[in-house]
Amino acid sequence: MMNPMFYFPLALTAVLAATANAGPVLDIDGDIIFHGSYYVIPLIRGPAGGGLTLTPRNGNQCPLFIGQERSDINRGIPVKFSNWRSRVGFVPESANLNIKMDVKATICAQSTYWWVTPAPSPWRSLFIAAGPKPEAGGEDSSRSFFQIKKTESKLNAYKFAYCSDSKDCIDVGTNVEGGVRGLVLGSTPPFATPYEVVFVKATETETSSKTMSII
Repeated sequence: MMNPMFYFPLALTAVLAATANAGPVLDIDGDIIFHGSYYVIPLIRGPAGGGLTLTPRNGNQCPLFIGQERSDINRGIPVKFSNWRSRVGFVPESANLNIKMDVKATICAQSTYWWVTPAPSPWRSLFIAAGPKPEAGGEDSSRSFFQIKKTESKLNAYKFAYCSDSKDCIDVGTNVEGGVRGLVLGSTPPFATPYEVVFVKATETETSSKTMSII
C-alpha cells in the first residue's frame, strides 16, 4: 500500500495549481479582500465622477442601472462579492463571480446584482443593470458573472471584465447617456481604456445606513 504521506505533496500541488492564476484581490491598503463591503472608487479622480451607485436611465424610474456618482467626493454605494467557484476564502482575481450593490432596498423593489443587459441594437453599448439574485444553473446566469483583473497602472488597481465563456473577455468601461454615466461593456469611443478602480473597505455602520435619494 502506498504511504499516505505520498498523497500530501500531490494534493498540495493540485491546490497550488488551481489557485496559481487566482491570486487575492487587494483593497487600497494592500489588505486581502475576503468578505464584507467595499466602495469602488475610480483610480483617476476628477470630473469623470465618483463611486458607484444605482441610477435610472432614459427618464424611466425603473429598472435601475449601475452608474457613477456625479461628484468625485461621493463614494456611492459599496459592493459585495460572492459565488466564485474556487474554494479559496479570499476574493480571487480573474475568476467568475457575482457582484451586488450593498443597499437594503430600492424603489424598484428589485435585487441589485450586476447583470449585462441585452443589446437594444447592434451599435449600442451593453449597459450593466441591477437584477435578481442569480440562480445556480439558471438559463441567463452567465450574464451575471464578472471578473476582477489586475491592471498595470498602479499598485492595487483593478478593472472589471465580463467573460461569457471565461476566456473571451470584454472590459467594463463607462458611457454617458442622458447626463448619466453608466457602466457598459467596452468603452466609448471604441478601444478606450477600461474603467480602472481601487477598492476601499466600508464599515458596517456605513453599509447599514446606506440609502439612495431615489429609494
